[in-house]
Amino acid sequence: MTILPIHPAENASPEALVAFLRQCREAARSDGRERLVSISLKVGALDPLAVLEAIFEPGELHFYAERPSINTAIAGAEAVLVHEAFGPGRFASVRRFMDDTLARTIAVGDVDAPFGGPHFFNAFAFLDNVEAGEAFPAARVFVPRWQVARAGDMTTAVANLPVSPESDLVQLAERVWRAHVKFRHFDCAAPAGSETSAHTAFRTTEVGDYRAAVKGGLAAIATGAVKKIVLARAQDMHADAPLHPLRLLNGLRERFPECYSFSVANGLGHSFIGASPERLVRVSKGVLESEALAGSARRGAGASEDAALGAALLSSEKDLREHRHVLDSIVRRLEPLGLNPQFAGVPGLCKLANVQHLHTPVTAVMPQGVHLLDALAQLHPTPAVGGTPREAAVPRIRELEGFPRGLYGGAIGWMNARGGGEFLVGIRSALVSGGTARIYAGAGIVAGSDPDREHAETELKFRAMRDALLAGVT
Repeated sequence: MTILPIHPAENASPEALVAFLRQCREAARSDGRERLVSISLKVGALDPLAVLEAIFEPGELHFYAERPSINTAIAGAEAVLVHEAFGPGRFASVRRFMDDTLARTIAVGDVDAPFGGPHFFNAFAFLDNVEAGEAFPAARVFVPRWQVARAGDMTTAVANLPVSPESDLVQLAERVWRAHVKFRHFDCAAPAGSETSAHTAFRTTEVGDYRAAVKGGLAAIATGAVKKIVLARAQDMHADAPLHPLRLLNGLRERFPECYSFSVANGLGHSFIGASPERLVRVSKGVLESEALAGSARRGAGASEDAALGAALLSSEKDLREHRHVLDSIVRRLEPLGLNPQFAGVPGLCKLANVQHLHTPVTAVMPQGVHLLDALAQLHPTPAVGGTPREAAVPRIRELEGFPRGLYGGAIGWMNARGGGEFLVGIRSALVSGGTARIYAGAGIVAGSDPDREHAETELKFRAMRDALLAGVT
């Protein structure tokens, strides 16, 4: 990526912008290859979700991810570059697309600000391949036309423009200038017609037979074919009015501020939204962070009951075994990349609004030449959403569950031009289309699991999702 010592805010006029774009067009003409021009500006405090909601278009791709508890959020909309991939090489294919794009990128402005410069928004499905008719491909990465991100008290807006040898520079400049003015004086009023009725009613239908699926998983465990298999339930919530996915997402982020709130849209009217408690992998300043999150118990009605439930979870042989499967897999899969994972000897507790999990953070220094996507390809899917051994457990899931997962259990995240980025696990989630929201909840099945208990655990997660989604329409 080429970073030019030019700051648009210091010579801010449409004429200056056209002059700059003319330089970019000449670069494109020099070798006949399109350039991606990325313009970053610090702007006044904005809520990226409010911005995305105000410019939301069902026919456009969008991406959103937020961690409310640490006051960071990033949103992108209107793809200018898109790449799709499938099969075992999908992660490597996305990396090649990124490398090629960055080699043709010209960046100016507040590129070094938090979330400055072009970002790549990604959604990897649970499996390497998806079935015909699914809402999302096995892998999709896109660069947005508009990007807004908040880190603490600082907000950075980015405009990304493809400039070809034939580009109409006046038209490009006018579009960027209008956006520049809008972000300086942004009005977050909801667009007309986007309100969801406060009287929306839902009916819910179950997809598949979960207890039968768990029994099938236990049978595979009994034969020794697998040690652990994660099985999910799906329910379809049918509304009597169209659902606005970003309004539903706001209900999720309000209810689960300790989780990652996220939304990925396919541009065809489907949005995959959720509030995930689980980070898959993060890379920042050369350090990788992951975590083992497995083994669950409900929250107590009061402090004493909650502490007792947490203590029981920390001493549960079944839950500790399930947790160790996940931790051992993370360590085993990172080591071939030359990483030396570090972690505590015993797990702690991650307490969410409705459930608590065994939790072990994992960190490692990234060796030279190892990319975030290399680590992601090794880690996904973890035993927390797939099973162990992965090669034996994952292929059995589709048959037992009775529905395609799509992005459920997949890897959702962003990457920047400096090799950093963050991916979450697409759980505690819903696929929203029109008046239907398909919600998902899963549980890890190991020797000693009971179908009724696992059904109750998923019901606890479903209840929290339903309540949060209902909060998003009232």
